[in-house]
Amino acid sequence: MTPAVFPRVSAAGVFLAVTLAVNSAGIGAQSAASTYPQLLSLFSEWRTFEEPPRLAGDVPDYTPATNARRLTELRVLQARLKAIDQTGWSIPQRVDHHLVRAEMNGLEYHLRVLQPFARDPAYYASLVTAESDTPAKEGPLIHGAIKLYNYPVWPRTRLDEVRPLSPAQSAELAAKLRTIPPLLDAARLNLASSDTRDLWVGGVRAFEEQSGALRLLASRAGADGTLAAAATEAQLATDRFAEWVAAETPKKAGPSGIGKDQYTWYLRNVLLAPLSWEEEVTILRRELARAHASLRLEENRNRRLPPMPVADTPEAYEAMQADAIPRYLRWMADNRILTMEPWMERAMRERTAPFAPEASRNFFMQATQRDPLPLWTHLYHWWDNMRIRVAPHANPIRRDALLYNVWMSRAEGMATAMEEWMMHAGLYDQSPRSREIVWIMLITRAARGLGNLYAHSNDLTMAQAADIHVNWTPRGWMRRDPLLGFEQHLYLRQPGYGASYIIGGRLMEEIIAERARQLGDTFTLQRVMDEINHAGMIPPSLIYWELTGDDRMVRELEAGRPLPPRL
Repeated sequence: MTPAVFPRVSAAGVFLAVTLAVNSAGIGAQSAASTYPQLLSLFSEWRTFEEPPRLAGDVPDYTPATNARRLTELRVLQARLKAIDQTGWSIPQRVDHHLVRAEMNGLEYHLRVLQPFARDPAYYASLVTAESDTPAKEGPLIHGAIKLYNYPVWPRTRLDEVRPLSPAQSAELAAKLRTIPPLLDAARLNLASSDTRDLWVGGVRAFEEQSGALRLLASRAGADGTLAAAATEAQLATDRFAEWVAAETPKKAGPSGIGKDQYTWYLRNVLLAPLSWEEEVTILRRELARAHASLRLEENRNRRLPPMPVADTPEAYEAMQADAIPRYLRWMADNRILTMEPWMERAMRERTAPFAPEASRNFFMQATQRDPLPLWTHLYHWWDNMRIRVAPHANPIRRDALLYNVWMSRAEGMATAMEEWMMHAGLYDQSPRSREIVWIMLITRAARGLGNLYAHSNDLTMAQAADIHVNWTPRGWMRRDPLLGFEQHLYLRQPGYGASYIIGGRLMEEIIAERARQLGDTFTLQRVMDEINHAGMIPPSLIYWELTGDDRMVRELEAGRPLPPRL
């Protein structure tokens, strides 16, 4: 498939127990044996190429001349990928080919269209303080980002403690921090022609947060003068850059959205979601209305019940969490939702959110301090992430997080769908008002995704998209707080993300539906959930193909339109 181009500038692992073969003849098997290794070799070469060259100070080179050269070189890699003979390949092997294609398309998109290095000041906030609940950090991430949570001086989970760095760790971290001042100097040049107002508006906060983290890091360095000095120098450079962004922002007047055509290209060629901008709008409108109507029906059914109590003290909150986690794990095991693993409880306990007083209680804590389980079903994320660490896929292409957020629809879609699926499976039979929380969470995700779609079409500003997010969320739970700013800014920076929670879930439901049709009376939820997990963190369209043998969604990517289901 040769993707359409909308230029902005001128310049195998743990597969299914039974693998469906495309061609079982001897000649086909010989062809697969001789050509599939070419894909693995090219994948390794591609991942090396994806790292840009460096300027002085170990700063990634995002200059226009280098970007133009890399786009030309990328075209050569894309042509080599397309030329690999797939005759006789199994479905999982052909899926791998699509995964590599999606990653390459992701870089193409960054170089041609999204261009975060030239449009998005927050791209240069290179200090990452918290591990994401997704396989990799959401949104565009600068090459060479400093993942502070990988160092013991910065706890990775709630159960970890601050510990001093070894001399080698300290030297390594100090060297990385010293890249921040020259990186921000280069950013001023790369962003010189940017006119993306809303991206600039959101960018200031990113550097304020980076500055605060660097200040705290310097204080934790103790007697380690080298590390403290590097953190302080990086903090001062960050402060100066934040001031520059704030001063430049009023001069910016242009749109930040990428437009409907570019949004659709990203969906079909990078996320491998067989949809368009318009189709996503239709789905999210429907889900917003469905969730609102369902909430009102739940409220009517529960009208004689007392309101849910809120855990208003740290002690009450800790007691609620202590009861909820083992109860949830027992329920999941008793109902055979999926194969339970011994590390699942640890994954949950590591990530419990701390108590929040009412004045600072964001949307998710409004839910969690009434019942932690609805959000814990969404935090299937942490089981996904732990599985990647303790049972990595044997296939190198699927072992680590795919680049350019290719995992987006599977990760966020599965997590969001789990909220409603577990409700329908009976998780809240003894707690009817918890069902109201599930519908409210679906409402807010549909509202924020819908607003973001119109922000990317440049029909709404980021502030107007935030208005939809706040005004359509019931009970005043979505406030104009840092969470709102973070989410709206992230989804404007990363096309497809705001809608992926809903869209990915709906695509995952197609997988379950088709597998249920195929298996008939032998269908079990546990079997299909395990099959999904064994496929890896890959797009739903490819999981659908691998589990069902039906390539309809892949053919829809090529056709650009819906195709009839299998008869």
